[in-house]
Amino acid sequence: MIQYISSDDSRPAEGPAQEKNHSDADLLDAYSRTVVSVARQVSDAVVHIKVEKTGRASSARNRPYGSGSGFIISSDGLIVTNSHVVNGAQKLEVNLQDGRQFTAHVAGDDPATDIAVIQIDAHHLSTVEFGSSGTLQVGQLAIALGNPYGFQYSLTAGVVSALGRTLRSESGRLIDDVIQTDAALNPGNSGGPLVDSRGRVIGVNTAVILPAQGLCFAVASNLAQYVVGKLLTTGKVRRGFIAIAGQVVKLQKGLIGQYKLERDSGILVQQIEPNGPAARSGLQQGDVILLFDHKPVGSIDDLHKLLDETTIGRKIDVIVLRNRQMEILSVIPAELK
Repeated sequence: MIQYISSDDSRPAEGPAQEKNHSDADLLDAYSRTVVSVARQVSDAVVHIKVEKTGRASSARNRPYGSGSGFIISSDGLIVTNSHVVNGAQKLEVNLQDGRQFTAHVAGDDPATDIAVIQIDAHHLSTVEFGSSGTLQVGQLAIALGNPYGFQYSLTAGVVSALGRTLRSESGRLIDDVIQTDAALNPGNSGGPLVDSRGRVIGVNTAVILPAQGLCFAVASNLAQYVVGKLLTTGKVRRGFIAIAGQVVKLQKGLIGQYKLERDSGILVQQIEPNGPAARSGLQQGDVILLFDHKPVGSIDDLHKLLDETTIGRKIDVIVLRNRQMEILSVIPAELK
């Protein structure tokens, strides 16, 4: 049977395949519009940081300059970036998107979370604001902005691949609450913002695993915002310490069952600093720390996490294994300088 097309509608009837093509095109357009909108909204607040560090010899192959990225959070010139970008810098030069250049100084630096704040003498600048990383979901849009390899301004888009990762900073401490994304990052992107579909900062780009592809990391905005606030109000993030050196050791299954321990490992105390908090508490070489402030510690990183500013100067119970017997000691952490 032949079906004729009426003269009042000469368009071919749309089948499922054509409807799908229209749907895909609409989705692509929506995605493109979102990315373009974010680029327009955020780009003026993204800066290029040229860094001259001490102790670098100048040669044809080893230039004395490095570079990174940052983003402006206040109209009077406060800029967030990575600690590893500016740490040890002899001179900092900030280039704005409109071509202006400013000399900057470090306003605060926290190597333990790889977050730093620098300041330029400028006013009425474009800014971005922090969003909440606590509401992020795996699969949502993530857009990274920065200056890879010194090229001024670059944007890559991807998705949030994972949440709650940990990443070891150059100081040796673990950075908690790290976002994994497949938005491509390259050297020079460090310190730039990772933003959501509304242009709010959800992370600070900090690392990429080479030669892997799609393994890029950003310090979550909630942590970054907390650190920035502390750096601006008190000049540093306070942390406690007890002055020991130790290593992780596995516990015997019999001991785990006998004392109903939550972890199968503890921290073997190998060295105690004279006159330090641990020494004053009666902690001994050979003790195995099991709990700190009633929380299990199965690694050095666990202990580092617990030694925050709330522990400084406060008497804290430490449960150790000594000669296969559990003992309770009290330690008063000092402030890490």
